[in-house]
Amino acid sequence: QVQLVESGGGLIQTGGSLRLSCAASGVDFSRVSQMDWYRQAPGKQRNFVARLARNIGTYYAESVKGRFTLSTDAAKNTLYLQMDSLIPEDTAVYLCKMDQSGQTYWGQGTQVTVSS
Repeated sequence: QVQLVESGGGLIQTGGSLRLSCAASGVDFSRVSQMDWYRQAPGKQRNFVARLARNIGTYYAESVKGRFTLSTDAAKNTLYLQMDSLIPEDTAVYLCKMDQSGQTYWGQGTQVTVSS
């Protein structure tokens, strides 16, 4: 059974940093074709944040480019999102998503709140 568990969210002041983790179980990390971070603010739609596409590379939403960095630790089956220079507009629930063999899996999310 596939499970994605996010952690690392919290309350942070403007300009601060957080590192989110997405621990994956039940997946073969070497066969995951795409790993994403999305975010969803209250009352708004879910928006793309960052993606690691195997054999293609990493890319980011314009709103986070230069501030957020996606990385992985294959030995731990974990996806990370380093978030620097946080601003109130970054406040949202952050969710990870992984695609493997035609199946898509989502975590439950971790709340990030940036105070002004």
